[in-house]
Amino acid sequence: MGTSRMFRIFVVLGSAFMILLIIIYWDDVGASHLYLHTPVSPGPKIPHPPPHHHHHHQPQTSRTPSFLSDIDAFVNQFLEPGTGEPTDPAPADTSNQSEKAEERYVPRREWKIHLNPVAAELRDRQEQRRRLLQEMCANDSVAFPGKNRSFDDIPNRELDHLIVDDRHGVIYCYVPKVACSNWKRIMIVLSESLLRDGVPQRDPLAIPRDLVHNSSMHFTFNKFWKRYGKFARHLMKVKLKKYTKFIFVRDPFVRLISAYRNKFELRNENFYRRFAQVMLRRYANQPTPPASVDEAFGGGIHPSFSNFIQYLLDPQTEKEMPFNEHWRQVYRLCHPCQIQYDFVGHLETAEEDAEHLLRQLRVDNVVEFPTSHRNLTASTWESDWFSTLSAEARRELYKLYEPDFRLFGYDRPDSILNE
Repeated sequence: MGTSRMFRIFVVLGSAFMILLIIIYWDDVGASHLYLHTPVSPGPKIPHPPPHHHHHHQPQTSRTPSFLSDIDAFVNQFLEPGTGEPTDPAPADTSNQSEKAEERYVPRREWKIHLNPVAAELRDRQEQRRRLLQEMCANDSVAFPGKNRSFDDIPNRELDHLIVDDRHGVIYCYVPKVACSNWKRIMIVLSESLLRDGVPQRDPLAIPRDLVHNSSMHFTFNKFWKRYGKFARHLMKVKLKKYTKFIFVRDPFVRLISAYRNKFELRNENFYRRFAQVMLRRYANQPTPPASVDEAFGGGIHPSFSNFIQYLLDPQTEKEMPFNEHWRQVYRLCHPCQIQYDFVGHLETAEEDAEHLLRQLRVDNVVEFPTSHRNLTASTWESDWFSTLSAEARRELYKLYEPDFRLFGYDRPDSILNE
């Protein structure tokens, strides 16, 4: 009888352990994506407690073991963050793979050894931006919907802008009209989600634009439910704790101008049908706008910038559907009061910030941020664009985007608001 009971106990324990391994090891949690030749890159500099030695066991009466704590312990084996400083030793070469894998995989180059630390000015800039976010999130004078909710309260559909790279331990929240195409390219290169002739694509600019914005190319938080089921939210928290999280932002008003120029001054059939026709009917005295964008442009018809702003300020707009991602506020896309970002880049300092970030992630030997030669919207154009709006409309628009101005350190545009 005792032997039979012990056998059943071993079967139950063995089954539970195998389920744990399948859940954690089958999919790409941390370095468990079976890419053991590439270690997870370190996160931001975090002081570590002294290591515990086996002969100094601490009593653990404060918490009882659980299935989720077992997950944490397992994942932590792979995700222990380093300092990211040049003095960190290069990771050991663990590229012992099968001959077949070696044939298709091109090993990464040796990690760069930086003799000089990151400039103090750049480190201070990041510290100021992170501190500002924390202060604004704790400041009652800055109020906006969803500010005080917990991460668990964020609906799954609102987590679709958080891209995860498990190979290097990176989470990127992309903001449209803030160089997100190039940052998405970098995330594809890092995650090796695009293969060419069996070899991961290494050149960001060689990735076609239609693939850059193809959701199947990116593993985002809102996809966790399908992959991890009831453990999805817990695993999100594990990765948010262990991975390096970054975001790039820009002046909110300039971002609106950029969105208008890109989506309504250029031929875009999708945006014409979904948004431009609505704007023309409601605000441009066009009860029957042209059926297609080609027909509209052929007749010189498209919504004005003033029509676009009217659309944003109209309460009816969000009653019908949430703002499109190209003009949705950053605080709604990336939840900066629920997610503590380790790096906050500004488009206005994009080149310096990109170099600093890639070096902090220790992937600057793997990929470089593509230099954009496209016609960028300049902040000096703001007064010209907004001169077509009434003073009341300009002030109402500022109220709509004020949280983004204050969270990310952009000055109140008094010259525009007081004209």
